[in-house]
Amino acid sequence: MVHGPQSVVIADTTVYAATETGPRWLAGQDVVVEAGVVTAIGPGAGSGSKLPVVDGSGGHLLPGFVNTHTHLQQAVLRGVGEGLPLLEWLRCVGEHTVAATAEQTYLAALAGGLELLRGGVTTVVEHMWPNPSEEVHDAALRALTDLGIRVVFGRGVADRADASRRWGLDPRLMQPLPTIFDHIEALDDRLTGSRITTALAVPNPRCLTPEGMAAVSEFAGRHDKTLSIHLSETGTDDEMCRLHAGCSAVDYLDAGGLLGPRTLAVHCCHLDEYARHMLAEREVAVSYNPLSNMRLGSGVAPIPQLLRAGVAVGLGVDGAASNDTQDMLLALRMGAYLQRVAHARADVLGPDAMLRMATRGADGVLGRSPMPSGVSDGERGDLTLIRFDRDFACLPVRDPGATLLTAASPRVIDTVWVDGEAVIRDGRSTRISERDLVDRLRVMQ
Repeated sequence: MVHGPQSVVIADTTVYAATETGPRWLAGQDVVVEAGVVTAIGPGAGSGSKLPVVDGSGGHLLPGFVNTHTHLQQAVLRGVGEGLPLLEWLRCVGEHTVAATAEQTYLAALAGGLELLRGGVTTVVEHMWPNPSEEVHDAALRALTDLGIRVVFGRGVADRADASRRWGLDPRLMQPLPTIFDHIEALDDRLTGSRITTALAVPNPRCLTPEGMAAVSEFAGRHDKTLSIHLSETGTDDEMCRLHAGCSAVDYLDAGGLLGPRTLAVHCCHLDEYARHMLAEREVAVSYNPLSNMRLGSGVAPIPQLLRAGVAVGLGVDGAASNDTQDMLLALRMGAYLQRVAHARADVLGPDAMLRMATRGADGVLGRSPMPSGVSDGERGDLTLIRFDRDFACLPVRDPGATLLTAASPRVIDTVWVDGEAVIRDGRSTRISERDLVDRLRVMQ
């Protein structure tokens, strides 16, 4: 099979298209992808083309989802630490992280990444915990390469050790920052031309010293890297930063130079008005992870308030140990419903707002050129074809956006293209043996 950018015409489909007045579902459209880029959209746009044609009739096409936060190593830890408070849960998961082998990591990344693709995700921001093993990182990268998904691969960084995790990270996972930076540069050389780019992944503000923050800020700026960091998932960040540094977590990060337009702040359940203003002023984006926040009892992120303040917000599923699936469609639904409960209103975060969050919300922080909501000319050929008739629970379709938000599951995902390459067809991977993966997971210890 040929991998890499490909060309295709998706013919006679209903497209969630970018228009001058906003995104609209347009029936009877051809979408032309050439060398991995959308070059034309319209009725008959692919007529006479010699490119391969996929019959999109009866289907609904939209941009692929961008999962802005997960920990794929946790895909084999489903249910671990159920019912534990966050810090105890972290220690429980941490023991498994320390003990992870390359083989376990490969299978976990393969299973989690495939689950994402089968849910319509074309790009994932992977937040690796710091780990001194290059073999573990290589295993995760090999799995993601095998799947063909697009990846922003966050390499874990930390420089304050604390076995309790209250003011630092498990010492067994620590490495000197210069060693980590050298590893990232080596990965960049190796990954040139692939669908994987590297980023820096900070467990939380408590894991970096002021000197460490300065070093991470300098490295990220010099290499134009996304910096993903858990922030205010619970009140512990503020509590510990005030105790040890005499300021809030947001001010601690700001003083260290870690708040900026390439910073992706994850969770943000406990942000007051001042903190929200700071994130907006520094052009920080937020990754909203509703299912994880519900599962761990972390709280409700103030998403409408962040959006009103001008903060860009993307959607994430978080790791499978805190969710316990990689189901982006479920995150889409619960992301809206959680806010409706919190605000006691049904008109909060409708289909268009949630689809923007799930497909475009974090574009700037991930180094992507801003694109309007919906499929548009000039964007990457990262697309998802949905067939609602794969699940009678979605029929009849009166409003595609409403059906997608309120009823859709991965059962309706038909085809997923990355760079114009169909990496999922008829709901199954075109690149790996799913039967073999199931057999290997069943006997995993």
